Formats: sequence, C-alpha cells, structure tokens
Amino acid sequence: MSDHIRTRQDGGVLEVVIDRPKANAIDLATSRALGLIFRDFRDDPALRVAIVSGAGEKFFCAGWDLKAAASGDAVDGDYGVGGFGGLQELRDLNKPVISAINGICCGGGLEIALSTDLILAAEHATFALPEIRSGTVADAASIKLPKRIPYHIAMDMLLTGRWLDVHEAHRWGFVNEVLPAERLMERAWELARLLESGPPLVYAAIKEIVREAEGSTFQTAMNKVTKRQFATVDRLYSSEDQLEGARAFAEKRSPIWKGK
Repeated sequence: MSDHIRTRQDGGVLEVVIDRPKANAIDLATSRALGLIFRDFRDDPALRVAIVSGAGEKFFCAGWDLKAAASGDAVDGDYGVGGFGGLQELRDLNKPVISAINGICCGGGLEIALSTDLILAAEHATFALPEIRSGTVADAASIKLPKRIPYHIAMDMLLTGRWLDVHEAHRWGFVNEVLPAERLMERAWELARLLESGPPLVYAAIKEIVREAEGSTFQTAMNKVTKRQFATVDRLYSSEDQLEGARAFAEKRSPIWKGK
C-alpha cells in the first residue's frame, strides 16, 4: 500500500508505523495510504484496537511535509479518506486507538495524536504546533486542543509555536503516561491487549457518545442515549454481549465478549 507505512497484526491488534525518513513527515500519498489502512481497521470486525507510532527514535511525526508542499503538494489537496493522516476526519471510528509517541511530535503529527484515544510518550518526546512560523494554521489542533487542555496553554502553543517537553504535556493532561523509551512499545501493546480483551460494543458506544456529545448539550446527549438514538447504543442494548455481561457478573466469572 505504501513504502512509508509498516503494519503488523497480532490477534485483534493492529500496529501502524509511519516510516518516512528523516522526520516521518506526511505527504498527500502517505496520508491517503494511512486513510485506507485506518478505514480497513474500522471495517474489519476481527480488529479491536490500533496502535500508531513512528519509526526510529527521534520522530513520531513532524506533520505536513513542507518539502513535498514546495514541490507541488497542495496544502488543501486530497488527503484521502479520514483527512490528514487518515484519522482526524475518519467517520464512525468506534474502536480504541493508542498513539505511542517515540520522539518529536509536532504540527500535523500532534494533530494525529490528538485524534487517538490514549497517548503514551517516551521520556524524550517533545510537542509543538509550529505552523505559525510557516505562515499556516494548525486547523485541527485549533479545534481540538482548547477542548483537551487549559485554553490559555492551548493558545500559547498555537500563537507562539513553543515546544513542550513530555512532562509538561503530561501535566496539562494530553499525555496519559510517560515511559522510558525502551518500554514505550511494550506498554502500548500491554494496553492494547487489555483493550482487546474488553467489550467491543461498549467501546463503540462510548466513542460515539463522546464524539456526538462534543457538539451537544448534556441533556440532549442523554436523551439520545436513553432513547437508543445512537446506533451503537441501540446495537449494544440488543446484543448478546449485553446479556453476557450481566450473566458473567451474576455467575462471578469473566465475561466472554463476542462483539455481537
């Protein structure tokens, strides 16, 4: 699919590695390839969890490839299904995605990380939105970041392009765990295995509710849940897994989730 993306599937876990030296920057072709990978992940019932990381030890992803842009890639070109990096506009992605930040995570790379559900980072990871310095706007980050961390910190990053080390990123809450570099992928797989063993229909309902509630009032979202107006909630409440969860609790055993 692409010489610049490596994938590995083990059980229900899909690992996606951006491998585009030197900075794992993304051009239009790479973005379109990532979109197809994440679309297929979304649509494959055998896959439960994804991990996205970058090759090497220096860069997770430097975002938009400015050299490709200078050579003709349009900043408003066809990024493919899912938008830039394949994740941030992918509709109905109702499975958990973990990002493992193994180094510099900036610009569009940070926007990809913000599109995942859990962010693990190596101790040497750094974060920034340097678009201001190249005369463009970090569009997805401008929408998402002020909702994830304190407004004034988000605006500081957007307006100045300053860098955050991993400990500050963790302090502001957009990094879940800080790990020694040699433990990063091991921990990502541990977490992926934990999620793989969980109830996929519940995960789907959680992700749809959280996503749809962002643009809704609390009561409107609650009404849609209780009236089963979310497709994932309706499916969950009519599922074998819903009954299995109750039975397993009553029988004091671990549930066996089938995703149906």
